Amino acid sequence: MQILVTGATGFAGSSLIPPLLQDGHEVRAFARDPRRVAHDVPAVRGDVTTGAGLDEALDGVDVAYYLVHSMEPAADGSSFQDRERRSAERFAEAATKAGVRRTVYLGVMVDESRPLSEHLRSRLAVEETLSSATPEAVALRASIAIGPGSRSFRFLVRLVERLPVLPLPPWRRYRTQPIDERDVTAALRACATTAAADGARLSLDVAGPDVIAYGEILERIRDLLMLRRPSIGLPINSTPIFGRVASVLAGEDAELVLPLMGGLTGDLLARDDTWTSLLGVRPHGFDRAVNRALLRWETVEPLRAR
Repeated sequence: MQILVTGATGFAGSSLIPPLLQDGHEVRAFARDPRRVAHDVPAVRGDVTTGAGLDEALDGVDVAYYLVHSMEPAADGSSFQDRERRSAERFAEAATKAGVRRTVYLGVMVDESRPLSEHLRSRLAVEETLSSATPEAVALRASIAIGPGSRSFRFLVRLVERLPVLPLPPWRRYRTQPIDERDVTAALRACATTAAADGARLSLDVAGPDVIAYGEILERIRDLLMLRRPSIGLPINSTPIFGRVASVLAGEDAELVLPLMGGLTGDLLARDDTWTSLLGVRPHGFDRAVNRALLRWETVEPLRAR
C-alpha cells in the first residue's frame, strides 16, 4: 500500500516509518522541513495549517496517518484550537479529494461523560473531522506516552530532575493509564491493515495495563531515577501558576504545558481494552516502560540526575 505519514519528524511518526517499511508498504513523509526526516523515504514539504503541499502528499495514497498537533506558539496570535481545527479541515478536504481510503489519527484520551477542557474538546473535534473524511478511519486515544521522544514524558522527567521538592496540586489524585511508546507504535502500525476498520470508523482507547494517579507517576519516575525528592500535596488548584513555573524549570513551552494541565479535571481511563485484541498488541507495564525510556534517553543525552 501507499502510506502517508504526517508529523514524520515527531516521536510517533519517526518511530512508525521503519515498521511500515518492514511490512512492505511504500511510505511517503510529510514535514515542514523534509531535511529533518530521519528515514530514507520520499518526503513532501508542506504545512497542514495552511494546506500547502497536501495535494501532492496525498496523491495516490491508500492510508494517511495524521500525527500532527498545533500547540506551538503561533506568529499570528491564533489559539491552538483554531490552528487544530483549520489543519484538520484542510487535511480532511484534501484526503477526500484524493480518494484516500483510510485515515489514522493519534489523539488523546477523553471522558465524554463530563465537561471537557478546551484542549480535550479540540482533540475530539479533530477526531470527528478526520473520521468523516474517508470511508474508513481509525482514531486512537492515548494517555501519556512513555518514551524519550514524548514531550509529555520528557517534561515530567525534567521536573523530577530539577525540583528539590515535588509540589503536587489537587489533580495528583486523578488516575490515568500511561502507555509505552513501543505500544503506541505497534498500535499505529496495525491500523494500516486491521480488518476491524474495513468499511468502518473506529475509535479505540490505547492504554497501558497500570492505572496510576498523576502524583504517583511523578513519584515512580523519581524512584526509578533513584532520587530523593519529597512530595508535598498542595491544597488548592494552582495550575496556572504551577504550569508556568514548571514549564520554565523543565525548558518546555507554556503553550504546551498549560492546556495539558488544564485537562486534568478527573480520571482519564480507557473505555475498554478491545484495542489489544483488535490490533494484536500486548502492552508493557509502567515501570518497565519508564526504565527502557530512561536507558534510551541516556544513550543520546545525559540525564542530569544520574
